Amino acid sequence: MSRPSLQARPVIFGEVLFDSFPDGSRVLGGAPFNVAWHSQAFGLEPLFISRVGNDALGRQVRSAMLDWGMDLSALQLDSAHPTGMVSVSFEQGEPSYEIVEHSAWDYIDEPGLPLIDAHSMLYHGSLALRNAASASCLTKLKQHCAGSVFIDVNLRTPWWNLALIQGLLQQGKWVKLNKDELALLLPEEKDVETAARSLLSTLGLELIVVTLGAAGAIAFSAQQSCSVKPQAISRVVDTVGAGDAFTSVLLLGLHRGWSLQTILNRAQQFASAVVGQRGATTTDKTFYQPFLEAWSL
Repeated sequence: MSRPSLQARPVIFGEVLFDSFPDGSRVLGGAPFNVAWHSQAFGLEPLFISRVGNDALGRQVRSAMLDWGMDLSALQLDSAHPTGMVSVSFEQGEPSYEIVEHSAWDYIDEPGLPLIDAHSMLYHGSLALRNAASASCLTKLKQHCAGSVFIDVNLRTPWWNLALIQGLLQQGKWVKLNKDELALLLPEEKDVETAARSLLSTLGLELIVVTLGAAGAIAFSAQQSCSVKPQAISRVVDTVGAGDAFTSVLLLGLHRGWSLQTILNRAQQFASAVVGQRGATTTDKTFYQPFLEAWSL
């Protein structure tokens, strides 16, 4: 597989918000933010493009990013809309999300964008397209780095429709989604492999990765396919952000030029560790140390 320039840091576009849990705790989140947070810990120094409100939560986001060593040059400030919030609830251990509309990250604008390296890998999810303002900004951004676009499908009802996602996937090079999302996009296909290969060939993608929950993940390119199954996990606090943890290592592996099987193995290892903590992110840098050492980062 081809990869973006190692000299160009990844560009990550989309929502930053606070996940509010039933016990009253709040944890920084949003799929793009989670991916950017982990990518920073792995040494990729991503440029994170988003928007926060001119409020106490927005100041918390900025402070957390500063403390983590992240670049704030593309984090926009909005005086008209609040910092994003999501209420997380659980049913039989699986999280569901109530995502507040008209949050600051719905209004990311092009004039607020810094200069972007045309050789950068661009990561974005599908949720950030729910509002025309951020969707328009992303369209302009893709004109600068259209060759290396990683799309993370996040189908959150009611913030998606089939035509939107189909059009979006035609603009990508690499795509990650879970098995339920794949079934929603291709309900006529009987199994994961048939559906994934259909997307791969129809859209001309270089890589598609399908996460399978407790069963691991499977990846397909034109040249090969491979899979990974997680080892037994001794402690699960919650699964919020597990998919984002997985994705962050997909980006890392593509950027570093690892083999596809190595990417899957390491992504699964990291995701399995993340479910042992509350929420999607941690400020404990020692959490990353075993992976940094094992992967020689």
